[in-house]
Amino acid sequence: MTSQEISDITARYTYGTWRYQKGWKPLHVADAEGCYFIDGSGKKYLDFSAQLMCSNLGHKNPAVIKAIEEQARKLPFIAPGFATDVRAELSKLLLEVLPQGLEKFFFTTSGTEANEAAFKIARMYTGKTKIIARYRAYHGSTMGSIAATSDPRRWAMEPLGKMPGVIFAPEVNCYKCPLMHHYPECGVACVEYIEHMIENESDVAAVIVEPVVGTNGVLIPPKEYLPRLRQICDKYGVLLIADEVMSGWGRTGEWFAVDNWGVKPDILTTAKGITTAYVPLGLCATTKTIADYFDDHYFSHGHTYEAHPITLAPAIASIKEMKRLNTNQRAKEMGNYLGEKLRALTAKHPSIGEVRGIGLFWAVELVKNQTTKEPFNTKTDKISGKPLLVDKVAGEMMKNGVFIQAWISHFVIAPPLIITKEEIDEGVKALDEALGIADGEIDK
Repeated sequence: MTSQEISDITARYTYGTWRYQKGWKPLHVADAEGCYFIDGSGKKYLDFSAQLMCSNLGHKNPAVIKAIEEQARKLPFIAPGFATDVRAELSKLLLEVLPQGLEKFFFTTSGTEANEAAFKIARMYTGKTKIIARYRAYHGSTMGSIAATSDPRRWAMEPLGKMPGVIFAPEVNCYKCPLMHHYPECGVACVEYIEHMIENESDVAAVIVEPVVGTNGVLIPPKEYLPRLRQICDKYGVLLIADEVMSGWGRTGEWFAVDNWGVKPDILTTAKGITTAYVPLGLCATTKTIADYFDDHYFSHGHTYEAHPITLAPAIASIKEMKRLNTNQRAKEMGNYLGEKLRALTAKHPSIGEVRGIGLFWAVELVKNQTTKEPFNTKTDKISGKPLLVDKVAGEMMKNGVFIQAWISHFVIAPPLIITKEEIDEGVKALDEALGIADGEIDK
């Protein structure tokens, strides 16, 4: 088949996610290596967002590929009721890198499923029902996880396509505070409001947060936020769930984002970078206290591919490679360099509202007006299929050989943790040039 035929067949017979199907013309990708992927015509693209912020070790890491091959030859599948050497070895490695106290693991095939497991565990363990999530959160696409998601992707599921019992707290957003406050004079009101919610809502089982918000803008909390949230949850006997699907595995310069603030959650969920996205694997990790409860209470959850050997083997290899390459430190060093380069663009481009980030996890937010902070597009624009300015900019970057994730009014820049300064320069240059499109549409 030609490259065009592959693209046409894909669009005709398979669903494109989170989009109107009409007009979808997916690019045929034929190969990938390191920080680049290659389309069917041979054109090379810098992967400036690590696909969906998941290809943390880049493409074609030999050690990870070898682990998949060897496991396929040795034991490609066994039901989750059996023990395997890879299941035991990965568990031991997880005890080394996860926040202290997380000692019992349930393996899934995605971050969505990991969050689904977390909700069920929290409800079973506490005997309570309600889950507090935050606005501008994304936690997955199943009925439970989409219910805890607060971006336009949930709207189409209202009311019957989602799990009941989720309520929303204000997001952490010091650039555009939903409470109209200013940090630090605000006293971090957004976290204090969660205590108000718990006091005025009965039956709260858990609070789920992305320690650093991912898709919805790389929102980094003030230093007081997560420690205070931990205190509030402890005070009321509410579980704290950290969704580290995107922010884990060195993305922020630590194994997990919560490590930046020394906070230990009751449940941690993750996926994406755990296998550097070579195979689907998610993880729901709980404390021993929660685990002990199920010694004498029925653990009512599971699925066929839980602890699938071919998903566990590359996770072992990925963690070892992260240690060998010291990707946590590399994310800090390269992240500082990337941050400097991105911030330098703010003086050149009146369409940039804010640049923010931590480690190799950055966002560039575009605005019509820097004073009013009005975005070019809205959530309603996104779900209506209206062309978005960020997509125009991203499309221009693709023409110049750089792929970047765009979402409503910002870009998420989260390249593979192996990226070099030269590759960062290449990506920033493409962004710099493409931002002329946005600059031409600002309010004059």
